[in-house]
Amino acid sequence: MHPSGIGEDTGGSHDRGLLTVYTPESQLRSPGRLFGTMWKGLLASRELAWRLTVRDITARYRRSLLGITWAIFPPIAAGLVFILLQRAAVIHTGETDVPYPVFVLFGTVLWQLFTASLTAPLKVITANTALFSKVNFPREALVLSAIGQVVFDMGIKLLILVGVFLVFRVSPSWGMLACPLAMVMLMMLGIALGLSLVPLGLLYTDIAVGLPMVTGLWFFLTPVVYAPFTKWPLSLLSTLNPVSPLLTGARDLATKGALENPLAFGVVGGLTVLLLLASWLLYRLALPVLVERMQA
Repeated sequence: MHPSGIGEDTGGSHDRGLLTVYTPESQLRSPGRLFGTMWKGLLASRELAWRLTVRDITARYRRSLLGITWAIFPPIAAGLVFILLQRAAVIHTGETDVPYPVFVLFGTVLWQLFTASLTAPLKVITANTALFSKVNFPREALVLSAIGQVVFDMGIKLLILVGVFLVFRVSPSWGMLACPLAMVMLMMLGIALGLSLVPLGLLYTDIAVGLPMVTGLWFFLTPVVYAPFTKWPLSLLSTLNPVSPLLTGARDLATKGALENPLAFGVVGGLTVLLLLASWLLYRLALPVLVERMQA
């Protein structure tokens, strides 16, 4: 048992106050107790997660000359590139229901929300692996810290969208009120996929190295800077790509006030919730074993 009297679950266990009792029984044989422990860990990690989030955000910008401008510049730069290419007729982006600058800048902000959510869990957990052997704390704190950093960056990027909507006089609609929910679903999808990669990412650096290459290719398979394909076989890309319904749904709600494909949005949203629970469970079960292997 840990010297503090609080142990990390590595096998079947249950809490009695500050005492953790271990049994040889697998945790999966008592799913109710397991999820109860996970929920308690989530609640207990809120204050630590907040402190980790503030520490990491402060450290990121402490020695930066431009500060939070680095959170604003990338989507604007990427959007301007595609706006210039589209106006020069170098690329054909299809017909859009809103001015193309609004379409592409909104799309790039949403895409960067997804990629930041995808990479954040592995980055935060890898950066804090040294804590595992020194401090006993709820492991969910690192996941919440990763989410907190993504939310912070997204809050800054929302200023871009407000400015774009004002410049191009996009009429507000009631659908805009549902847009944040769609953005949360997109972030949850990224967190779920990123969390599922953590076990392999802690063992093999190939995951962290290969993620930028995968997301770079994924960008061009997602209707970020062009209208969704409607003709076969390219329309299959939108059907198989789980990011497409959530990204286009968030953009449609903000710019047109309604979902064009509510069925696909609902299906992917439901699967996202299930994937998030499954990846959280995988993280909870695999992390103690991974920590032992890394310390060996």
